[in-house]
Amino acid sequence: FIAIVLLAAVAASAKDSPAEKQEKSRKMAAQTLQELYKLQPTAQAGIEKAAGYAVFNNMGTNLLLLSTARGAGLAVDSKTKQETFMKMISAGAGLGIGVKDYRVVFVFENEKALGQFMDSGWAADAQSDAAAKTKTSGAAFSGAVQAAPGVWVYQITKKGLALQITLQGTKYSKNDELNKK
Repeated sequence: FIAIVLLAAVAASAKDSPAEKQEKSRKMAAQTLQELYKLQPTAQAGIEKAAGYAVFNNMGTNLLLLSTARGAGLAVDSKTKQETFMKMISAGAGLGIGVKDYRVVFVFENEKALGQFMDSGWAADAQSDAAAKTKTSGAAFSGAVQAAPGVWVYQITKKGLALQITLQGTKYSKNDELNKK
């Protein structure tokens, strides 16, 4: 049943034109940020001061020993307002069964972290706890997890802000189809 639902969702989005996919990513990003600001009001000021941010929608499935997720998103350079359309895919192992719909918001404190993410993509293989903070940035990104130097992550599930962020075996990269000039 889970596989049928996932295949139907992929097939439906495959019919969209590149312009429609871009617009869906923009709308998803705007809605996700509004939801984040309601759940974590201090996030808005932190994102506005950041070098950039990226927002992804993710649909994950866990079927017996295999867990997978795929999604799409949008990265924005705050200074230039340049949009870069992105995609993500992940795989892992874990006993269970289910489907998880969630959103991930990356906040880049500096241009170096943003540039690395947008130019090289990003592979995550760590699991972080929401209690992680630094003395200089913890207040600005309250409720976020520091995933790498200069990179903060919020994860929103249907139940609200996640207490734990799992980015194991996830690859984020540019979506060449949607970034054609």
